[in-house]
Amino acid sequence: MPWATTLILLLAGLCGPSLGQYNEEEDLAWLQYYLRQSRASSYNYVPYYEEESPAYAYSYPSATDSEPEPEPQPQQAPAPWRCPQECDCPPNFSSAMYCDTRHLRYLPFVPSRMKYVYFQNNLIAAIQEGAFDNATELEWLALHNNQIGSERMGKRVFGKLQRLERLYLNNNNLTRLPSPLPRSLRELHLSYNHISKVPANALEGLENLTALYLSHNFIFEMGASLRGLKALILADLSYNNLRKVPEGLPASLEQLYLEYNYINAIPDDYFQVSPRLLYVRMSHNSLTNQGLSSNTFNSSSILELDLSYNRLQKIPRVNTNLENLYLQGNQINEFSISSFCSVVDVMNYSRLQVLRLDGNEIKRNAVPPDAPLCLRRATVIEI
Repeated sequence: MPWATTLILLLAGLCGPSLGQYNEEEDLAWLQYYLRQSRASSYNYVPYYEEESPAYAYSYPSATDSEPEPEPQPQQAPAPWRCPQECDCPPNFSSAMYCDTRHLRYLPFVPSRMKYVYFQNNLIAAIQEGAFDNATELEWLALHNNQIGSERMGKRVFGKLQRLERLYLNNNNLTRLPSPLPRSLRELHLSYNHISKVPANALEGLENLTALYLSHNFIFEMGASLRGLKALILADLSYNNLRKVPEGLPASLEQLYLEYNYINAIPDDYFQVSPRLLYVRMSHNSLTNQGLSSNTFNSSSILELDLSYNRLQKIPRVNTNLENLYLQGNQINEFSISSFCSVVDVMNYSRLQVLRLDGNEIKRNAVPPDAPLCLRRATVIEI
């Protein structure tokens, strides 16, 4: 029996199930790659951008021991199953490629079979046009904690990733939202960048998006960019420069985070268009009672409302279904029981469990005598 055949059978017996996940042609290719790697293969990558010369130069030495190793020669992109030497592609998880935390300054070639690719925690500053054209099966793409700037990102770099569900671009140097984005996206992570504006059409067509993270940017305008996001559940717009609430909240929304902005008013019935809304956080803004209507927060779906560290002088009216209300650090000087119960009796009471009024101008003896009847479910009341 020829030695090569014997070796193939021996390796197949040792590797067992890990070889079985490829077809026959890929098995042979994998074996050839294994033999070459065992002889200390060399890898030569030449990064490029649009103005530079061809992409992805790889080379592998001769498999013959008796001959000297040739100098690396530029070649075309590697076979779609190969894994770049800078990265790890676990045999038992053949659709994942781990290139994170390796001081990379460029994007290695992504094999076509990959679905989950991790480039986070590197020094990557650019994404060239066509970088992912070969990897159209991608579902997760992690590029966070790099140095990627909008000016050095291909105009349609994500355009062909029509199965992409999660895109992580947080902690980079982006000044605008990448566009176009795949309609398949479910999560978009863009926190800790330098984005200042979200145009009305920037998120157009993302009807599958469920979570949008845009916190810790410099956004001063959102307009109605959220309106068409029919599946959106979570919108985190905290730590920005917003002076107005975003227009047209989606009906599907459940969590809205707007803390640490400069918002001073909320339109009447603003939250009524989102009947599933559970959590609203608007602490550290500039809200005043003059900027609120009597029914602004009278939404039966909201369970937690954080209005701490604003400029409120009175307790705004809230729905009896509310469970947690945070009003500490305002200028409130009276305890108005009508804010919680329009009628106080045995059958009508608030379901409030936590009420924080500390850090205001209200005095402890200002609590009205019917407060225990209205707030009978409260376990924490801080004044």
